[in-house]
Amino acid sequence: MEVWPQGTGRLILDETGSTQGEAFARAGDAPIWVMAHRQTAATGRRGRAWAMPDGNFAATLAIRPDGPVARRALRSFIAALALRDALIELTGQPALFTLKWPNDVLCRERKLAGILLESRGDVLLVGIGVNLVAAPPQVELEPGASLATDLLSATGMRYDPEALLDPLARSFAAREARLAQEGFGPQQAEWMRGAARIGEQMTARLVGREVTGRFDGIDADGALLLATATGIERLPAAEIYFHEGG
Repeated sequence: MEVWPQGTGRLILDETGSTQGEAFARAGDAPIWVMAHRQTAATGRRGRAWAMPDGNFAATLAIRPDGPVARRALRSFIAALALRDALIELTGQPALFTLKWPNDVLCRERKLAGILLESRGDVLLVGIGVNLVAAPPQVELEPGASLATDLLSATGMRYDPEALLDPLARSFAAREARLAQEGFGPQQAEWMRGAARIGEQMTARLVGREVTGRFDGIDADGALLLATATGIERLPAAEIYFHEGG
């Protein structure tokens, strides 16, 4: 098996402000993965602070994807599938991992990892954080956020961050090639097969309103499909909350 995808750069740092910033600074060598053992100024969605205890995983891939800018968001699904692949390869326990729209990976139905996409000109940054040894306490999360877990608690095993990077890079490269060759359809179907709680009731929060309905999967552009009393709602972006503590 190829250890590292051909033509992809690899940089591992002891410490950095954020892997997003470091990856963008090296985007001239894209595609390139930048991993750091410690981050001092990392951010998550909407600029929220991203805590990173020692031993957790943080890396960003800088790429220059082909195709229209509107299709870049599909890489959140590609990245989630690739990360699930890598976690299964690392642990040998496929039943542990499911996917939550749009880009979380769950372990035993709790949030294990998050993915952040950021476009800067023709560069797309795919940032990935995984709770390998520690998860943030619930009091540090926003109200209604999914409960978090870490791989050490879930499996009893401690995994080195660098051991996750190689299978993640391999899988992402393979899935990116499939996206170019086959379109999103096959991986859209695969994502839905691995998604948590399809068919269950959930609430989607948007600016100025909430929509409640049955989670029916995603469409060809990755938008959430929510079956409501008035029909199917297509939601390109929203904060989602499953009922009964999801």
